[in-house]
Amino acid sequence: MSKVFIAGATGQTGHLLMQQLIKRGHHVVTVVRSASRLREMLGEFDETTCTITEASLLDLTDEHLTAQVDGCHAIASCLGHNLTLKGMFGQPRRLVTDAAQRLCKAASKSSAPMPIRFVLMSSSGVSNHHLNETHSFAERCAFGLLRVLVPPHVDNEQAAEYLQTQIKEGDAAIEWSIIRPDSLHDANEVTEYDLHPSPIRSPLFDSGKSSRINVAHHMAELISDDETWNRWKGKMPVLYNRD
Repeated sequence: MSKVFIAGATGQTGHLLMQQLIKRGHHVVTVVRSASRLREMLGEFDETTCTITEASLLDLTDEHLTAQVDGCHAIASCLGHNLTLKGMFGQPRRLVTDAAQRLCKAASKSSAPMPIRFVLMSSSGVSNHHLNETHSFAERCAFGLLRVLVPPHVDNEQAAEYLQTQIKEGDAAIEWSIIRPDSLHDANEVTEYDLHPSPIRSPLFDSGKSSRINVAHHMAELISDDETWNRWKGKMPVLYNRD
């Protein structure tokens, strides 16, 4: 049984990923503000399959965070900002980025014999600079406004940029993959979906759909399946529901 650390386990996608990983036989380690809320979201489950610490992730000391991820085979971040005024414009504005940086720093001190798999949930509006993805003039204008008016978009961009620029190919401690869903929605079960290296439709003006449970399923596949990981490590697949 391998250990996986999840950041954002009480989120709408995070708790689904936790269910997927437990179902696959992983032991999940997570830090959440409310353990009771997480238990309510998960429903009935065997608590021996997870280790839950009640705290704010960014408030942990470096030593405590390193202890949390030590021995983990993978780290998954499903962190995001709540769609409220406080969540969008309050602190911490760099939640996703700061968490990614601190978790990677902790992973670099891990005793794991193989590179830790870091899986980040992002969005289709975040570019893969390795592929020189471009946007239309209208999209560039719209994204420029988003960077000024919607701080969470900048946070997602900076987190992805950190992994792309600071974690080099062949790093002995960490490998990464960034999953980019399009317009997120809830669904009751996993359905067929497609993965593309880059967006095949405009994230702003012609967005597709990505169910949260499909995103959680693919993140679990990246963590669990070597073939899937080798195909998408160092890449930023965009996920669309097949329908």
